[in-house]
Amino acid sequence: MRRFIRPLLPALISAVALAGSAVTALAAEKLQIAVVPKGSTHAFWKSVEAGARKAGVEEDVTIIWKGPMKEDDRAQQISLVQQFVGSKVSALVLAPLDATALAGPVRSATAAGIPVVIIDSALRGEVGRDFVSLVATDNFRGGEIGGEELARRLGGKGKVVLLRCLEGSASTDERESGFLAAIARHPGIEVTVKNRYGGATVSLAQDTALNLIDRLREADGIFCPNESTTQGMLLALRQTGLAGKKTFVGFDTSPALLQALRRGEIHGLVAQNPSRMGYLGVKAAVAHLRGGKVEPRIDTGCALVTLETIDTPETKAILATP
Repeated sequence: MRRFIRPLLPALISAVALAGSAVTALAAEKLQIAVVPKGSTHAFWKSVEAGARKAGVEEDVTIIWKGPMKEDDRAQQISLVQQFVGSKVSALVLAPLDATALAGPVRSATAAGIPVVIIDSALRGEVGRDFVSLVATDNFRGGEIGGEELARRLGGKGKVVLLRCLEGSASTDERESGFLAAIARHPGIEVTVKNRYGGATVSLAQDTALNLIDRLREADGIFCPNESTTQGMLLALRQTGLAGKKTFVGFDTSPALLQALRRGEIHGLVAQNPSRMGYLGVKAAVAHLRGGKVEPRIDTGCALVTLETIDTPETKAILATP
């Protein structure tokens, strides 16, 4: 029997080696998930990244994180999406800067066989056809929460200023609409400014707020719909000696904004859960790639943070990063 087996040994060894090489190659070919945020400087996006990377470790996939420097660079974000489609990543997780401008690139990615999960901000298109799922805060409700808190603190009367963020940004558009809807339920409150945009950066928002200084001096309350407008307004109020003298409700919870809340310069912050957003965005992309069921809309939640609630276990759980 040995003389029959001996000639076969080299072939058997070669086959085993080839099989081992194939297994090694398959193991090395991890899924690659490209995560494209709106920007890369705000604390909010750093928390989104932390959540995305945590999900990547749990799912044993490679996370590629890259976004525009500023949150108004639509051209750069479109270019990044196109680059990732060209490099054949397994899936995209995208926070679109513009609901309309990014719709075409996302459709192109889907047509190329690269599924897209949208996070943070809605995109024009049909879920299930143009993209897999929307993983985001209920932004309209978040704006309502901010408006309700401002109205409560003003006793239902007074003048308020709304400093908007960016035209075309679906997430902040929805927050601004939610805020105005809540304020409209209080006929004793007049919105004296509601059509000014702060822009994509803290410095632009600060400059815009300073240009509104006369309106701010006569205002009783202020609302801002995202991290950069809230921070920019805060700096303008400090610069003009108005910090803490106006009832101020903002959006997002960077360390600087939370510190201002503790100091009484801000009276309420609508907190999102950015780390959960990044985490669930990647989880949804991986589930889709592996044939699992993904809900078309995943609400990552939001809550009001005040001086009275900032140290509660519930708030700490929302503010925690992985």
